[in-house]
This record gives sequence, C-alpha cells and structure tokens, in this order.
Amino acid sequence: MIEKIYTYSTKEEKTIEQVVQDDVAQINHMILPKDAALPEHYSNSNVYMIVMRGSLSLRLDDQETHIYKYGQIINIPFNTRMNVSNRDDKILEFMVVKAPHPKNFKK
Repeated sequence: MIEKIYTYSTKEEKTIEQVVQDDVAQINHMILPKDAALPEHYSNSNVYMIVMRGSLSLRLDDQETHIYKYGQIINIPFNTRMNVSNRDDKILEFMVVKAPHPKNFKK
C-alpha cells in the first residue's frame, strides 16, 4: 500500500487531537461545542485553519474578533497571537494545518 491513512474523531464533544505529525506538516483536528475555547497562544508556523462545520470566532493580535464559516480557510502568519472560540449554538469543527511542521519552521 503506497498511501498512508490517518483517522480522526467523529464524536460530538470537545476534541483536540493531533492527527498528522511528520516533517512536512502537522495537522490537528478540533471540535468545540458552544462557548468552548482554546487557550490564548501564538502561531508557531504558517497556520491554516479549515472550517469544516459551524462558525469559528477568531481574534488575532489586537484585531476585533472575526467570524469564519464552513467552507473557509484562514491563513495565519507565524508568531501571531490567537484567540480561538465557538460563540455559536452549533458545534464548530475545524482542522489546523501547520506547514512546515513547527519543529522545521525557519524563524
């Protein structure tokens, strides 16, 4: 078999999981119910957030919070302060792709 298969959770509860960890990229899968949030943190690579379900509330550095919907991909530059949450009634599900993998990011 040439391809490699990765699986991720399909639960309907808060989930934060690392799906892919290789030299090329890091991919995380997240499910956040209403009012759930991630701790404030800084991006440690080029970050792409892919909204798969629901609405993602995102505040970057000192900007106002913006809302991103299903079908959108948000690109966040290295070393940006991020506040990620779900302020919507529906479940938020998204993937976070970091490329290159943070351990290989040239600062």
